[in-house]
Amino acid sequence: MATPAKGKAKIKVTASGKKVSYGQAGKAKDGSRRVQAGTSKGDAYCARSLGIKKGLPKKKQNDPNTPNNLSRKRWKCSGAKSRK
Repeated sequence: MATPAKGKAKIKVTASGKKVSYGQAGKAKDGSRRVQAGTSKGDAYCARSLGIKKGLPKKKQNDPNTPNNLSRKRWKCSGAKSRK
């Protein structure tokens, strides 16, 4: 079983065998899980990561295996908003 890189929460092994680590490891300050989709924190993350996504080349923007796109999927981002 593959382990994520230091400081990363998850790992995805792509069809070609490439290992992609993504997400911030650890817990939130209040002890709950870090990813809380559908909250104002989620909306802030989605807005920030949308800016990152727009700065990438078109090929990378649509690649589902980039760390940014994997994290956006985990946060359930639709544009700049996080949905429940």
